[in-house]
Formats: sequence, structure tokens, C-alpha cells
Amino acid sequence: MLETWIKLLITWLPNANAKILDVGCGTGSLSVVLAGLGHKVTGIDISPVMISLAQEKAAKHGYQISFHVMDAAFPQLASQQFDVIVCRHVLWALPEPQKVIRRWTELLKQAGRLLLIEGYWGTGAGLHAKEINEMLPFSFTNISIQNLSDNPNFWGGDVADERYAIIAW
Repeated sequence: MLETWIKLLITWLPNANAKILDVGCGTGSLSVVLAGLGHKVTGIDISPVMISLAQEKAAKHGYQISFHVMDAAFPQLASQQFDVIVCRHVLWALPEPQKVIRRWTELLKQAGRLLLIEGYWGTGAGLHAKEINEMLPFSFTNISIQNLSDNPNFWGGDVADERYAIIAW
């Protein structure tokens, strides 16, 4: 499963040495993968426990990743410092996602990328890809929506709900 994600991430991300913000990093699994691909990673999460676990995971793998306890909806970081912002299954749970996307966009360098991995689940929770696409600022002139539902290797089995990635730059 992990190798499937890594192959896909490589197609979405710039070459090594990009500055990447992992929003809602949780235990740091994605942050560690991104660092392993040669990127400089910053991870934020609202949970001090998750950040502590992420720090342990990064140290175990020998990666220097900067982790911070921080609200994903209101990141307190300097503007225009990241080449890529990655967010996996967090945007749908935040209040006023369109405003959140605008805040995140301010953190991107010119020509930076926003990579959102989201879904709309059978429970009725989540956001449809079309909804997020309509929220994206006009400054993104290239937008790609990739269906992720049809590949069980991403999820460890078949899924019946809408799962996708939006790459905007």
C-alpha cells in the first residue's frame, strides 16, 4: 500500500528539496514519506499527542522534520514559504473550508502547489471533489482531479465512496 502512495506522490510533487507543509500531519506517517523523498517537511496538527508521536517517528527514521502543535484552519506560519501544501483527509472536517484554502494559499510561494487528498464517504461526511474545485482561488491556473476510489491498493481494499486528489498550482 505504501509503495502505491509513494509512486503517486512522486508524480504530484516537484523534484527533491521542496519545502512542504503537511497540514493535519497526525502521527507523521506522510511527513516521514515526504522527507524520505528528499523534501524539507514541516508538519502541523492540533493534537500535542499526535505531534509527539510524529516527532518520535521522524527521529526513528533519522529525519529532521519540524513539527508544531497548530490549528490547521488558522496556521500561524510566515506567508509565501512553502512550495507545496499537502493535506490528507482534514479539509472536510474544518469550518469554512473555502476560507481555510485561502489561508493556506497565502503560505505558498509563487507557483506553489496545493495537494488535497479528500473524499466523500458513504456516511455522508466529507466533501465532493467538485465542491473543493469550486472553492479554489482563481490564482490556481492548473487544476487536476484524480480519482483514487478505483484503486484498492491505496486503501487496503475496495472502497465504494468518492476518494480523490486535487492538485492545484
